Amino acid sequence: MNGTSTMMDFLEEPLPGVGTYEDFNTIDWVREKSRDRDRHREITSRSKESTWALIHSVSDAFSGWLLMLLIGLLAGSLAGLIDISAHWMTDLKEGVCLAGFWFNHEHCCWKSNTTFTDRDKCPEWKSWSQLILGHGEGAFAYILNYFMYVIWALLFSLLAVLLVKGFAPYACGSGIPEIKTILSGFIIRGYLGKWTLIIKTITLVLAVSSGLSLGKEGPLVHVACCCGNILCHLFTKYRKNEAKRREVLSAAAAAGVSVAFGAPIGGVLFSLEEVSYYFPLKTLWRSFFAALVAAFTLRSINPFGNSRLVLFYVEFHMPWHLLELVPFILLGIFGGLWGAFFIRSNIAWCRRRKTTKLGKYPVLEVFVVTAITAVLAFPNEYTRMSTSELISELFNDCGILDSSKLCEYVNDFNSTKGDDLPDRAAGPGVYTAMWQLALALIMKVFITIFTFGMKVPSGLFIPSMAVGAIAGRLLGVAVEQLAYYHHDWAIFSGWCSQGADCITPGLYAMVGAAACLGGVTRMTVSLVVIMFELTGGLEYIVPLMAAAMTSKWVADAIGREGIYDAHIRLNGYPFLEAKEEFSHKTLAMDVMRPRRNDPPLTVITQDSMTVEDVETIINETTYSGYPVVVSRESQRLVGFVLRRDLIISIENARKKQDGIVSTSVIYFTDHSPPLPPSSPSMLKLRSILDLSPFTVTDQTPMEIVVDIFRKLGLRQCLVTHNGKLLGIITKKDVLKHIAQLANQDPDSILFN
Repeated sequence: MNGTSTMMDFLEEPLPGVGTYEDFNTIDWVREKSRDRDRHREITSRSKESTWALIHSVSDAFSGWLLMLLIGLLAGSLAGLIDISAHWMTDLKEGVCLAGFWFNHEHCCWKSNTTFTDRDKCPEWKSWSQLILGHGEGAFAYILNYFMYVIWALLFSLLAVLLVKGFAPYACGSGIPEIKTILSGFIIRGYLGKWTLIIKTITLVLAVSSGLSLGKEGPLVHVACCCGNILCHLFTKYRKNEAKRREVLSAAAAAGVSVAFGAPIGGVLFSLEEVSYYFPLKTLWRSFFAALVAAFTLRSINPFGNSRLVLFYVEFHMPWHLLELVPFILLGIFGGLWGAFFIRSNIAWCRRRKTTKLGKYPVLEVFVVTAITAVLAFPNEYTRMSTSELISELFNDCGILDSSKLCEYVNDFNSTKGDDLPDRAAGPGVYTAMWQLALALIMKVFITIFTFGMKVPSGLFIPSMAVGAIAGRLLGVAVEQLAYYHHDWAIFSGWCSQGADCITPGLYAMVGAAACLGGVTRMTVSLVVIMFELTGGLEYIVPLMAAAMTSKWVADAIGREGIYDAHIRLNGYPFLEAKEEFSHKTLAMDVMRPRRNDPPLTVITQDSMTVEDVETIINETTYSGYPVVVSRESQRLVGFVLRRDLIISIENARKKQDGIVSTSVIYFTDHSPPLPPSSPSMLKLRSILDLSPFTVTDQTPMEIVVDIFRKLGLRQCLVTHNGKLLGIITKKDVLKHIAQLANQDPDSILFN
């Protein structure tokens, strides 16, 4: 019996698993996109044949928008839930509401008949000392409140770290560095899974409520991306195509920022500027829609009860003067210096955590940091309150009815015109507040370094904004007092007469917050848009732009990377930064493998190797793919085949195809090679062969190769000379080469 007569063209029907990727591998963007185009062409051509096919075609086109709607609804609902729970649990550290334990302090006092000045001291709300001792005054009551505050903080943070450690290790941190890496085409299985979503949502509330110096904004992006990834499984088009799924995740990241700050347009710009790798126009529109739905959902839930999407919404009406750009630029310089200092210190500490015994005791680390934070935070009212409330207070412009210490000015009501209060002399309350804020600034600056990167969900936006807002408010009050006492100086005389309201300290706090956030993350455009959507201050775009730009320049002069890029490099993820220029004069032959003294390149021939030969190659090497050549002598290139596809196809053929044994010949050509009649059945694997692998010649400059890898999202690229195969360059080789040229350790790139 002739072996060829029983031979079937194996793999005419695609196998489950062929074309999928291993964990910690990079996707092949070119292949994914071409598969999606083929699918689209097929649906379009079929739609002309029958009404059912036409309906299928329309539903396929509509599925993307439906998915965005679902992501927006889910992300908005979760954000509302997180906001309400965190607000309640933060107040739980100080006391409890007798009218209903589920009310936070503010909601508890809504129904009360107390006067406006005593609105925080309503009879329904009891501090722990009032509840246990029956009175709230005196040293013992203070100590008891202090003790309860620390105990609740430790309980919340321990619960958070134990849940993360036990159920979803990927739920820690902010998640943005990993999402950036995933969007660039890397695969981290489980990072955006359902367990991560559930645990991250619960532990985020616990971590924020514990009073640690962290925010919920970064983790909300991770939560939204988890929603996007889980909902992708409802649609075949997104479930089976990794590139299409990444377009959805870009839009989900926009929805995450939209609900974190109540800034839908800022969210879209953040996704474009900061996290996305591939952002076509279609994704821009869909991100816009997802961000809109998410913001609308959150507005419907109304978590803060003030019809705003964020806690610190402010409105200033005073114009700013050109001379005020000088202090604004000073705040920009401060933001850049703090950003660079923070990144260096935090990366040094995280590296220490990775390389020493410290990393083996995550629970102990969280316990110690929470204990130190809580003990230092309680005596100072500005660190005791939640960071969002602190920012809200710092952004606030003092009105006649404000009872905050920051607004204890010496009132001279003869000169009051309408609602605008003139610049006034600072009273004793303001000076006390300045001291407390200065101490709060020092604490926040140092404690955040140790908090970011612990094994609990931790965002960086809010702590950075708090540092900037404190610095800004201090500077704002200083300038205000200077203008009050020295209004006859030349710099003030033209625009700041006595009895006028010329300086708004809250505006300085807002500019400082933008400067510090810009210094840490290196965002510019999206940062300014987020800030003015957050505060509704359209006329303050120029001060915000000046501060954001200055802070970026100053921070870039000290260190090129933002905090997220620094963490990507620390973790060794294979991320090719699109913003960096490659300026070295090396060639493809300098980077390709095999090098001069290495063993020759492992290849598969197109029609002369048996199943056993191919299995031996697979078992002896760990490469993720192999070039296919005409023969070992000629080394002329035919195509490229992936290891995973080979393994699945051979296993499947052994089970389902008759006569396939170890001595069966594998061939990748159209027609089977001539073999003696007695030989066993042959195995045709042409359908898993990539016939158009990307190739460059050995003399191609590396800057072009790096550009090709960035713009096309390649996994590997083959190097030829006069049409003969010489070697291969993988994404990892490119990253190692860049690291080497930058005098960094090339072995820090861990993953393939």
